[in-house]
Amino acid sequence: MSTSEGLIAAAEARSAHNYHPLPVVIASAEGAWMTDADGRRYLDMLAGYSALNFGHGNERLINAAKAQLDRVTLTSRAFYHDRFGDFCEQLAELCGMEMVLPMNTGAEAVETAVKTARKWGYRSKGVPDGQAKIIVADNNFHGRTTTIVSFSTDAEARADFGPYTPGFEIVPYGDLGALEAALDDNTVAVLLEPIQGEAGVLVPPSGYLAGVRELTRQRNVLFIADEIQSGLGRTGATFACEHEGVLPDMYVLGKALGGGVVPVSAVVSSRDVLGVYKPGEHGSTFGGNPLACAVALEVVAMLRTGEYQQRAKELGEHLHRELGALVGGGAVREVRGRGLWAGVDVDPAHGTGRELSEKLMARGVLVKDTHGSTIRIAPPLVVSEQDLDWGLEQFRAVLGG
Repeated sequence: MSTSEGLIAAAEARSAHNYHPLPVVIASAEGAWMTDADGRRYLDMLAGYSALNFGHGNERLINAAKAQLDRVTLTSRAFYHDRFGDFCEQLAELCGMEMVLPMNTGAEAVETAVKTARKWGYRSKGVPDGQAKIIVADNNFHGRTTTIVSFSTDAEARADFGPYTPGFEIVPYGDLGALEAALDDNTVAVLLEPIQGEAGVLVPPSGYLAGVRELTRQRNVLFIADEIQSGLGRTGATFACEHEGVLPDMYVLGKALGGGVVPVSAVVSSRDVLGVYKPGEHGSTFGGNPLACAVALEVVAMLRTGEYQQRAKELGEHLHRELGALVGGGAVREVRGRGLWAGVDVDPAHGTGRELSEKLMARGVLVKDTHGSTIRIAPPLVVSEQDLDWGLEQFRAVLGG
């Protein structure tokens, strides 16, 4: 039995089986490459579902974390700390907004957005108590808490977790007419992913996000953009909403905000929206802790240079050209995405997504499937063009084999 096989057996014996990992045990990583417990190297083409936009072991982020570890890591929100104000100010400026409410995980941030929208609806819009409605899209993925799975259309995520939280209406993604018909006087928010990642990297029709922005503005409804996966450089812009010149009322951020070092998430909005809170109405012991703020401040500083957005744009164009050339050849049915992010629908005759992922793993490339035979490709933004091409070469080999 190899070292990896022994470690997998130990994990399977004692951990709940809420995930189905590929049979690889990562022991170290740098940049876009990971090394397993037996010393074999793999090209990371998943990047922690966009949490590792800046690569594994990014020197700037690791140094920021190390420096903060020597000072203070947690105060709780019972006290101020010397990184908190800078974090809130600089993140708000990056988003073009005014206030920040920090949390830890993406799901926590989505829950915070839901609570914020409801409270704003009651306090500012005048919606009758208990009647607030939030509109979401089918095939959404915003997390797996009990409230969030209540408005999921994914049976796997939702089944056996009821009773479900009321107050949500689901409409088809990309359908402005359906959205307009669902809006009413009690609607407080529309919550959407600008690109649906878990659904297979689904990009909405051109003009959809701008249409959502206009409809919500007309009806005094908050437009909440969940940019946990699509944001912070992944699509070739800081935020995916920017591709349509749209500024939502609220950004929900996570994953890459912590640089793959610590979990950091945040809701960013206007003073009118986040100003509805009073002390004691919402919080988190670890939310906005000094270590998280130190790392996230460095993430914001890196994004200000525009370097990572430009890399995602240029390498993304190359990625989509190469993948697009496979469509119509019999193996690949469709390629979707933007920037360094692609969903590739493979003909099921070539195998399930899981089987394809395992074949790629055997060739030294790590990806993850979603929904049947769809493969997601999302390497760290620091990947070299040479390494990206090598990974695509392995992908072509698997499809031809």
